[in-house]
Amino acid sequence: MGRPKQFDPDVAVERAMGVFWRKGYAATTPQDLVDEIGIGKGSLYNTFGSKHALFERALARYRDSQVAWLEALLDHPGSAKDRLRGALEALVRLDLDDPDRRGCMAVNTAAELATSDAGTADTVRRMFARTESAFRVTVEEGQRAGEIAGDRDAAAVAAWLLATVIGMRVLAKTAEDAGQLRRVVDAAMASL
Repeated sequence: MGRPKQFDPDVAVERAMGVFWRKGYAATTPQDLVDEIGIGKGSLYNTFGSKHALFERALARYRDSQVAWLEALLDHPGSAKDRLRGALEALVRLDLDDPDRRGCMAVNTAAELATSDAGTADTVRRMFARTESAFRVTVEEGQRAGEIAGDRDAAAVAAWLLATVIGMRVLAKTAEDAGQLRRVVDAAMASL
């Protein structure tokens, strides 16, 4: 009979997510993971199977938490434009308040692995699709309220907002101050 687990796998995934997010997949070693999680390599492999399997779980957790956070920002009373601006500004604060300037784990993963790892590319693609869908719903609400021109293609506007967010999250990794990103937010809102 095997010994019972001495750690919580959900906490381990959360901690591993932090390492992968900070270092990237390739630069993260199994030793980095066991040091962060506080378990032995045997427990790591017995529980998760491989570094890659743990990474996939960490990326899925990131996707689910980030999309839920964005959907919550967009799903409350108020004008659609105010909610969209609020979401973009929250992303700026999130990135600039991070002392490690990790950016977006999904964007980082797309840049690092999308051409060589179909599974992670699919996870990132699904996150982007959910993000775009949340934007589309809000744009459509704005169109119904007369805040956003009704003749604009809501799906195209949502795709453009997604691309804007991805660009902002990359810029935030090197921005010296919030001014550059706030100008992007202002330009995006003026374009609606």
